[in-house]
Amino acid sequence: MEYLSARKTKTESRIAQLKNELENAAAKLGSKACVYATGSFGRLEAGSKSDLDLFIVSKIAEVDGAVTSQLRHLDAILVKADLISAIRKLGIPDFDADGKYLDHYSVKQFTDSIGSPDDDANNTLTGRLLLFLESRPLLGEEAYSDIIDDVIASYWRDYEDHAEKFMPAYLANDILRLWRTFCVNYEARTVRDPIDKKIEGKIKNYKLKHSRMLTCYSALLYLLGVFILEGTVTPGRAKEMTQLTPTGRLRWLLDQNDFAEVHSTVNMLLDKYAEFLKRTDQPKAKLIAEFEENSARWMTESYEFGDLMFDALSKLGGSNRFYRLIVV
Repeated sequence: MEYLSARKTKTESRIAQLKNELENAAAKLGSKACVYATGSFGRLEAGSKSDLDLFIVSKIAEVDGAVTSQLRHLDAILVKADLISAIRKLGIPDFDADGKYLDHYSVKQFTDSIGSPDDDANNTLTGRLLLFLESRPLLGEEAYSDIIDDVIASYWRDYEDHAEKFMPAYLANDILRLWRTFCVNYEARTVRDPIDKKIEGKIKNYKLKHSRMLTCYSALLYLLGVFILEGTVTPGRAKEMTQLTPTGRLRWLLDQNDFAEVHSTVNMLLDKYAEFLKRTDQPKAKLIAEFEENSARWMTESYEFGDLMFDALSKLGGSNRFYRLIVV
């Protein structure tokens, strides 16, 4: 717990430094759009070597009868330039894939693409779900809040007719879809990886079985827990979930006396996750060397982390009908 708290404090300090370098970008965005961090910065657990994963998302407006992004394309380019300059000044690694994923979306692209065949290909599945599951606003907090409300409204569109017993099946299925997409994408990449990159692929798998699993399943645990306690999940409760980190959602479970049966499992999850973060916070060459030496044990422990997650979910869910929907 202490290690996780220390990582959180350091990450919050680094985000504050970054914001100080982005006053011009903030002015360009105004209340029209936001920039939010995902990945280790979004989870408030960035290590010394962590890069920054960002999404730029705009609110929408009607112009000459057409619905369009409030943030102009050229202004989005200028914001990207400010972001690149800021991370280089602060010594944060360059954006992954040479900035390929530093894209500008409108919230309409997020909401209209739910369930579409192109959702994953256009990266809207990842951007939308990580907004829910592991994001922190870097710029444009007002727009960030409004955009989350719009996305929640899309998933909670049937809420008014079922307010007293609303089960967030639509969102839960999309979370499961994201998790399965992460897993399938990993397997597809490893087939194409050259031999000299295989060890790096195994390290990605090790990380997938910790951080990505926690991101997705901590949300399912939270939603299931709220449904068990209240018999429904309101849009307000969904928004509260977005304000908690994945580890924060586990700590929320520890605060619920009704869930005492899962507390020991949750504490073990937090302890194992802290150990995972310690292991992976080191230079790439050293991490590769240590992984090669300890890969069998580390991968066994990653499966044990998954076993604990399953144990927490099944103990919490029991015979609850929302749990049944998650499983089948």
